[in-house]
Amino acid sequence: MTHPVVDAHCHIFQELRGQVAAGPTSGLGYGRMAVGETQMQMLPPYNPRTEFTAEMLVANMDWAGVDRAVLLQGTFYGECDDYTLAALRAYPGRLAGALFADPWRAGFREDFDRLVDNGGFRAAKIEFSDHTGLSGVHPSARLDGEEVAWLWGELERLKMVLVLDLGAPSNRSYQTEAVGKIAERHRDLRIVIAHLGQPCPAEAEALRKWEEQIDLGGLPNVFFDAAALIAILPPEEYPYPKAALYLGMAMDRIGRGKIMWGTDQPGLLKFSNYPQLLQMAKRHSKHLSSDEQALFLGGTAQAVYFD
Repeated sequence: MTHPVVDAHCHIFQELRGQVAAGPTSGLGYGRMAVGETQMQMLPPYNPRTEFTAEMLVANMDWAGVDRAVLLQGTFYGECDDYTLAALRAYPGRLAGALFADPWRAGFREDFDRLVDNGGFRAAKIEFSDHTGLSGVHPSARLDGEEVAWLWGELERLKMVLVLDLGAPSNRSYQTEAVGKIAERHRDLRIVIAHLGQPCPAEAEALRKWEEQIDLGGLPNVFFDAAALIAILPPEEYPYPKAALYLGMAMDRIGRGKIMWGTDQPGLLKFSNYPQLLQMAKRHSKHLSSDEQALFLGGTAQAVYFD
């Protein structure tokens, strides 16, 4: 069985204009950014502007041999719905995209209706983590709250994918039970949880919570992407054995066809270049059969986002 190679978790932006718990985000040039009062190196220092354009992404895809990619949005980079739509139109067949979703913001429902009328988005992304997501902006937000229940039904009706970044197991955003309820009530709604649920090996309670979240993949409509594990887990050197360990643990719990390769680029490009990230994914999945590895590297993402 052959499948295209699909990166299930990418970002593009022309400028940084996000908002997180620590304050607004902005670009400082040569890959640096400001997050509130803090400055950090987010990208390799190659460009005068801190940006990662659609053209830069596609050039990286061509270089690495990646056939397709999924464009996600979040509070860290800031909303860029119009720019994402333009990229989807410029590269038909190569890119799928998620709209920026903040269902707790006044006026979002009207914006949602306008965006889906464009017909370009295949998904909606809720960046819900405490520190870099909407849980930090809306501290009382609940995924099982009545005020946002309409969104799950609309996404199901429109056959769009719901992508969730639920943060770390210690976060109030780590609302595993609420996601399970949504998945069971909306059986035709495909749900993707980003970053493999952010495994946290240091604490027994955090590991238990992570395993509970991974077990959501036992539901037929819940999937995971494995983006940014090498950044989320404690620092280690190539070939990042802990990332391979937790990927294998998750696959053993829910099966090989429920987890998708993803990079979270451009942020991961400060660890390795794009061809190296793909080679690392192949190394971490080399124990799988050829069919299982093909699902991980692209087949599952193809079915979830493109078919």
